[in-house]
Amino acid sequence: MSVIDTGTRRDLPSMLERMTLIVDAFDGPTQRLTLEEVADRTRLPRSTVHRILDQLVRLDWMEHVSSGYRMGWRAIGFGGHAGHTPLREAAAPILHDLHIQTGMVVHLSVLDGGESFYLDKIGGRAATSVPSRVGGRVPAYSTACGKAVLAWTDPERVDALYPEQLNRYTGRTIPDLPALHHELNRIRQRNGLAFEYGESLRGIGCVGAAVRGPDGPVAGISLCGDEQPLRLRQVAPLVVHAVRVLTRALYPDAIGRRRARDQVGPPMAEPGSAWPPNTLDHLLADPCQWL
Repeated sequence: MSVIDTGTRRDLPSMLERMTLIVDAFDGPTQRLTLEEVADRTRLPRSTVHRILDQLVRLDWMEHVSSGYRMGWRAIGFGGHAGHTPLREAAAPILHDLHIQTGMVVHLSVLDGGESFYLDKIGGRAATSVPSRVGGRVPAYSTACGKAVLAWTDPERVDALYPEQLNRYTGRTIPDLPALHHELNRIRQRNGLAFEYGESLRGIGCVGAAVRGPDGPVAGISLCGDEQPLRLRQVAPLVVHAVRVLTRALYPDAIGRRRARDQVGPPMAEPGSAWPPNTLDHLLADPCQWL
């Protein structure tokens, strides 16, 4: 048959056309639309929009947040870099200061599926001791930065990200989902501070915390170096401070609302020579009370 049938079936938009209509319904990467608003803008049936949005969320073209839907990192920029440019720009001076203060390797990462995707790495001479790279990926459950983000991710989503048995990279890697949930609960009990001791690479230790926006965790910051628990606990307040500064830059009202809701300790002083007496000793007993 040499002539293509252009009858009734062609009058219906294809799956690709419907997906494009849905993505085009959003005016920009920060706009949030409800299911009804997307259906109204695309003039597609609500059930069709719901089904396609679910598929787009699973493939990271869209993100489902408390207020509806917004563009995912694939829709904003392939590979994750373009969509995270404002985050990287806001974080750059904070990461630099953190490295200068500690001499350790600093990472900025986001959760991409079940992996931590490295947006930035600052380390100077120390960078070669930690074989990570910008644009690289590592299972989030095996890093401090990734675990800090997973701790504030819905448990149901964590279950969907991983199989029951997890791949192990060292003898200390979390082995399965029950153990992972136990670890994430411990992190939440520390108000979000995560530690890693040789779980991804032997001899490498990290401490990390998550940047949390109105709709949940958006990124993580970590300090990495030799596997020295005392050293990691000593620099933990600096990671906390860096996360708070970045959170304040991205979401000016978020910290005040969160502190009023779940603060369990006194306000945190700025790191430096003005630490209150016995602050470090207190932090060693409960290093994340300040988040």
